[in-house]
Amino acid sequence: MPTALHSLGLVAVYLLGVCTPWGQRAENYLFGLGERRDAAWIYPLSGAEYGSIPLPPMELSAEPTLLVGLAVVAAVTVVRRRWWQGCAALGVVICTTGGKQVLKSVLPRPDLVGAPENLLDQGFPSGHTAIPAALTLAAALVASPRIRPYAVATGVLWLSCISAASATLGGHRPSEVLGATLLACVCYSLATWLLPPAARPSMVESPRTLAPLTLALASVIALASALRPDTATRSLVSAATAFVCAALVWHAAVRRPARTARRTSPR
Repeated sequence: MPTALHSLGLVAVYLLGVCTPWGQRAENYLFGLGERRDAAWIYPLSGAEYGSIPLPPMELSAEPTLLVGLAVVAAVTVVRRRWWQGCAALGVVICTTGGKQVLKSVLPRPDLVGAPENLLDQGFPSGHTAIPAALTLAAALVASPRIRPYAVATGVLWLSCISAASATLGGHRPSEVLGATLLACVCYSLATWLLPPAARPSMVESPRTLAPLTLALASVIALASALRPDTATRSLVSAATAFVCAALVWHAAVRRPARTARRTSPR
């Protein structure tokens, strides 16, 4: 069921954002708001400025970030000797990043509104967003049950920052950011479904305060990363998109603990 729902969401985002005139007009309109990239608050960390250090996986740090993430997943797999989970985690990262390249080359972006040439490039889904989403879900597979909620929380905060930055800097449209997150969720849910029952990780039970705290911090980070003084609309849309991405990954990997039934004394 999660695989089907995430797949339907991925298809819906592509059809609505890319294959409809009003979807293209809405996203092209956002691109026209605040065209200067250097006006964004997070621009000095984007790596586009000469001599600046990019925030992983922005700009040229994307490939090194992916390789380091794969190495960490492999190392944790060896240390914990969780071979099935480790293979599934590596599969999630490889299928997400590889599937992103396949979808970019296969899915068309028809020009339905007579957009300028610089807005006709196919960027669905976003590669910069796919890396933190995939690595976060891979961490949910290989981390120990005690560490898993906090590893996912850290990854969700990272994802909210990168996805907001990708949208507000103009590297990707909101639909492309959401599409990358949904693609990672599809690969994760499919990997967990294909695992043998004995190796299939149970849903993570997190402390009750961790979920609201993580999502609250994700919203703050998303808003700060999307902040632009030249346009409030683009900042808010980018921040909302990033928050949805964070919530999707959190919901895919973590659940709240079940309520304990009240005990009643026998009569």
